[in-house]
Amino acid sequence: MDSKSMLSVLLLICCAFAENAPPKGRGFAGIKIENVVTLDSAASATLKSGLTTVFFPIIYTLVFVVGLTANGMAVWVFLFRTKKKHPSSIYMANLALADLLFVIWMPLKISYHVNGNNWIYGEPLCKILVSFFYGNMYCSVLFITCLSMQRYWVVAHPMSTQKKNNKVAIGVCLSVWAFIWITSIPLYLYDHTVKIENMNITTCHDVNVIDANDPQSSVKHALFYFMFMSTVSFFVPCIVIVVAYILLLKTLGDNVVDSTAAKSRKKAIVLIFVVLVTFVICFIPSNFMLVLHYALLNGGEVNNGYGVYITSLCLTSLNSCLDPFIYYFVSDEFREHVRNTLLCRSNRTVEQEKATFSSMKYSKKSKSFVSGSSNTESSHC
Repeated sequence: MDSKSMLSVLLLICCAFAENAPPKGRGFAGIKIENVVTLDSAASATLKSGLTTVFFPIIYTLVFVVGLTANGMAVWVFLFRTKKKHPSSIYMANLALADLLFVIWMPLKISYHVNGNNWIYGEPLCKILVSFFYGNMYCSVLFITCLSMQRYWVVAHPMSTQKKNNKVAIGVCLSVWAFIWITSIPLYLYDHTVKIENMNITTCHDVNVIDANDPQSSVKHALFYFMFMSTVSFFVPCIVIVVAYILLLKTLGDNVVDSTAAKSRKKAIVLIFVVLVTFVICFIPSNFMLVLHYALLNGGEVNNGYGVYITSLCLTSLNSCLDPFIYYFVSDEFREHVRNTLLCRSNRTVEQEKATFSSMKYSKKSKSFVSGSSNTESSHC
């Protein structure tokens, strides 16, 4: 199933769950009058619909189970099984760590939606959940960008010593983490929980409080923030990734007679496909809808497609399940370590087997591998 088919199926499922939710309404903008926040009937119906109380918990449960298992194993492999660290493995390890830090908060998100979108864990935990959600999204984009640039550099400059410079990779990763943590600070400066009086629930980052006396001031800061993040942490990296992959394919295309280049080209195409699927499902819709949502709220529009907006944010979490495919297809070493880990084979056992195999010589007469130290011992392969 290609990326378009996957996205179509997910959207059809979303429509099926959301069919009972009225499409009109200002879009989860709680009107605040005399410190009392209320929602209109359309927004209330959407909060009660199967889209948020059934479909979202299913997606988040999938993300938690698959993401925790796959990324937990990836972090284990990169930390304890991979002896020779190189820039690509450093970028992939940080990407896996970002996903792992995100999925460990999923039980709170699942509980929130199962309980009818009622947040019972307090404002501080809501802020942490929101910051880790957006931090993971932009962290993933930036580390995928770093990995894509590294893949191009390795292929285009195979003799360069910079392709093995771990200090540069570590410095870049620290810079990405610092940037994400700094740009997450604004998310802690205002409350994300809203008490909805007419529904007797408390939402977490689902309702924007609009002051009836000054509507635009309520969302203009959020609009500026997400415009900045979408531009710097998504749009610009997207351009870099596209340019890197075009140059990568061009470089590999110039060496079509080389069998090694042909193999690298195949791996590059698979990598591009996996990254494309991740962006089409997880990052492009959510970043587009984030800016559009707050722009429409700022303009006072009465129909801002909130169901599509919250669904795109939900699908963003699937990147924690798709990222492990990047590690698997990019690194032969990672695949080998995962296989050995699943078979409970230690590094020492693997190294001993490699040493034993490398010490054998192939005998044409007996059509078998013969030990280099003795002609009387043989092992058929």
